[in-house]
Amino acid sequence: MMTDDTTRQADDIAIRTLLDHLNDAWARADAEAYGDGFTADADYVTFVGTHFRGRSDIVESHRVLWRKFLKGTRLASEVTGIRFLADDVALVHSKGAVLKGKQQMTKRNTKVQTMIAVRDNDRWRFAAFQNTKYHWLMEAISFRFAPDSAPAQR
Repeated sequence: MMTDDTTRQADDIAIRTLLDHLNDAWARADAEAYGDGFTADADYVTFVGTHFRGRSDIVESHRVLWRKFLKGTRLASEVTGIRFLADDVALVHSKGAVLKGKQQMTKRNTKVQTMIAVRDNDRWRFAAFQNTKYHWLMEAISFRFAPDSAPAQR
């Protein structure tokens, strides 16, 4: 089945809204609402390399994190790209940061995310999430010494 432009646009908005809901759930430290944005069998890899498998692991790990060192934090994020791999599967890239108080997202605290969104019972959820620390200085040095190694879209 080929998706028309109107449906594709609605799916794009739904995926962006899903990320907004995750950000809202994070700010409220609502582990159940946060976990609801992921499929039951989702893979979730943090920027330190911890791999959580399944919604229940995602929920419980965040419940603990929000009681401890992530208490009072919020997410700032920006979708940098959505590419539909099939009608019900999208590759999503974003950048974001975990912030506390009046902090803002900067190149020093930014991470980049790769997610796979899937249509799950007529709504979008993330089936996979990978978070990576953005090393802006190393990137700049690498591209300075090897400019041909920079991505084509730069």
